[in-house]
Amino acid sequence: MSTSAETKNKSLYTGGVVALFGSGEKTPSGRRIFESVFKLLPDSPKVAILETPAGFELNSAQVAESIANYLRHHLRNYKPQIWRIEARKRGTDFSPDKIEIVNSLLEADLVFMGPGSPTYAVRQLSGCIAWEYLIARHRIGAALAFSSAAIIAAGAFALPIYEIYKVGEDIHWKKGLDLFAAYSLSLVFVPHWNNTEGGKDLDTSRCFMGKARFKHLLEMLPETFRVVGIDEQTGLIIDFKNECCRVIGNGEVTLLRSGSETKFSESQVFSIYELGDFRVLDPEEYISPSVWEKALSTEHASQEVESIPQKVIIIVDLREAARVAKNWEEADKLRVKIETMGWQVIDTPDGPEFIRNN
Repeated sequence: MSTSAETKNKSLYTGGVVALFGSGEKTPSGRRIFESVFKLLPDSPKVAILETPAGFELNSAQVAESIANYLRHHLRNYKPQIWRIEARKRGTDFSPDKIEIVNSLLEADLVFMGPGSPTYAVRQLSGCIAWEYLIARHRIGAALAFSSAAIIAAGAFALPIYEIYKVGEDIHWKKGLDLFAAYSLSLVFVPHWNNTEGGKDLDTSRCFMGKARFKHLLEMLPETFRVVGIDEQTGLIIDFKNECCRVIGNGEVTLLRSGSETKFSESQVFSIYELGDFRVLDPEEYISPSVWEKALSTEHASQEVESIPQKVIIIVDLREAARVAKNWEEADKLRVKIETMGWQVIDTPDGPEFIRNN
């Protein structure tokens, strides 16, 4: 018997959950969102905080460390192992293309990206090794948590907030990282959907664009795209395995599609098909074969050192006996029992192989 990620069927690679914060990742509502993700992770999960969105800022390390400290303190019951990925800018000693900097992404159970500039994040991550590693690790089962600039950058189109709101450029969209394209979902994300910082005199909703200006921005998008607006102090959990989405926090999630608007409130669960024509991905899409193989081998190595509980082995042996006796009903019951214990068993010509559930 052996543990091998390489023997997984492609259908098992549905990807880990993705948590999207409208704002407030270091608030009580943010803690609830994080906690809903941590409950799905292994004991003492490995958390990687990717600095890239704030890589142009002189204090990008402090920005990332503030998130790390928040998780260490407020999620300490989960005993997270946290490290920063100092992938700040291409062409420098802290490039997201430097393997020695980004290699540990392939070991993460959760990858977090947050504040900074959406367009900067897209420029630095598009087509780079760090982004490919992140995608590969996610497909094997790691969770992703994005807030602020990272949410915007992850969409098919990215809203250039600073360029429009601060610099005064004409309204436009930039190409995004399009994380969800492999799931056949054409999505644009807008955090700070209900922002009111402008007070009575200035509409700063729709991520500081205001309703009137955002109306024109919508007209620039292809009709097939869906816009996901996330209120502040609110999160959206996208669960590919169970094909559903869940709202957590103080506000709502607004879905715009084909001229219609649908709102989902706190604790509401809705089908992932509300986001578009979802399909289970081919895990090797949008990443190079060499990266995929490296991700698999890293996963394989980590699972080999994980001891398989004796109680699981006992059930597997009972299932094997049932299979030999052609008692398929009993074998199926025992397979389900193994899954409830946190493992999957795959039958191969060389005998059963174990895979730890994500």
